[in-house]
Amino acid sequence: MAGHSKFKNIMHRKGAQDKKRSAQFSKLSREITVAAKMGMPDPDMNPRLRAAVNAAKAQSMPKDNIQRAIDKASKGEGDNYEEVRYEGYGPGGVALIVEALTDNRNRTATNVRTAFAKNGGNLGASGAVSHGFDRLGLIEYGAVAGDEDKVLEAAIEAGADDVESDDDGHQIWVAIDALHPVARELEKTLGEAEGVKLGWKPGLKTEVDENAARTLLKLIDVLDDDDDVQTVWGNYDIPDAVMEKLA
Repeated sequence: MAGHSKFKNIMHRKGAQDKKRSAQFSKLSREITVAAKMGMPDPDMNPRLRAAVNAAKAQSMPKDNIQRAIDKASKGEGDNYEEVRYEGYGPGGVALIVEALTDNRNRTATNVRTAFAKNGGNLGASGAVSHGFDRLGLIEYGAVAGDEDKVLEAAIEAGADDVESDDDGHQIWVAIDALHPVARELEKTLGEAEGVKLGWKPGLKTEVDENAARTLLKLIDVLDDDDDVQTVWGNYDIPDAVMEKLA
């Protein structure tokens, strides 16, 4: 669930997504359970839960799995997860923000610190890199939603602030308090989004060369494999020519 579409494209080409589907369902279930516990167990009455359910549907998670996660929360069952954030630097001076849901802070912190240390990174203190990012709402659509012009026009009409499009899809950035109103407006023209959530948008991006990119993607992959890690955000910019060499 890395917060970078080019990385997701690489993983897709390597055929790794199918292998990770079970782990991904586990993470999605965890987010659904947390969202349902924090608010109403009805997606229509709980924006965070609705976003989590939509994300699960976008990944073809079975309806029974989704309902099971909601039922767990409504009955007060299951583990109690805590939201934690880690910040640090990866290869090439790239800034990374790691968001996790955990029932054991010590375990998660150790795993994240080890991942950074073994893959050319350095875990920093809270606030070490987040000052270089903006905390915003993020609405994600796949390429099937339409071309760049269509999505841009719809986003402007709905009140979005910025749109980033590439071959994999579209990332629509909005102010936090406008996230769900804009998402509802976009549904009228683009259909249901693949993701509606809070995200970290980098102010300035850091371009990395082939060697740094190779190690960086390995670091992100290791973090993404951790059950507790939900999303990895970064300010990295990997040129297309480098991506082709790594594919």
